[in-house]
Amino acid sequence: MKRFYLIGFLLLMGFDTLAQISFKYAGTQALPVEASLAWLLRVFGQPWVYGAVIGYVGAFFTWMALLKHAPIGPAFAASHLEVVSVMLLSIWLFDEHLDLPRILGALCILAGIVCLGLAESREHVPDADPARG
Repeated sequence: MKRFYLIGFLLLMGFDTLAQISFKYAGTQALPVEASLAWLLRVFGQPWVYGAVIGYVGAFFTWMALLKHAPIGPAFAASHLEVVSVMLLSIWLFDEHLDLPRILGALCILAGIVCLGLAESREHVPDADPARG
């Protein structure tokens, strides 16, 4: 089951990251915003819009499959790993800066996931002595 969780959360992070990065690229192509058919055709002519749709649809179905089996606390926390992955990819793809508040925020997200995962694993440790009640 742990392999299912690992693969599932990596897949969820991949889909969420694809959606966010695709929206960023699509947003740069959408400017200037206009209320016109030409603007809509220009936006929906960009492949990044479809990358975002694929990312969100994939993330939705992956999340639903994970929720069926995973404990909700760690699952919800781990679903926010894309914040860290998008931040790291944005440094490379969009020349965004990595500063101390972003590093601290990423570390807090990772620490929260680890803490919730450890707490959940301690709650579900089978009792070694079934005679104890």
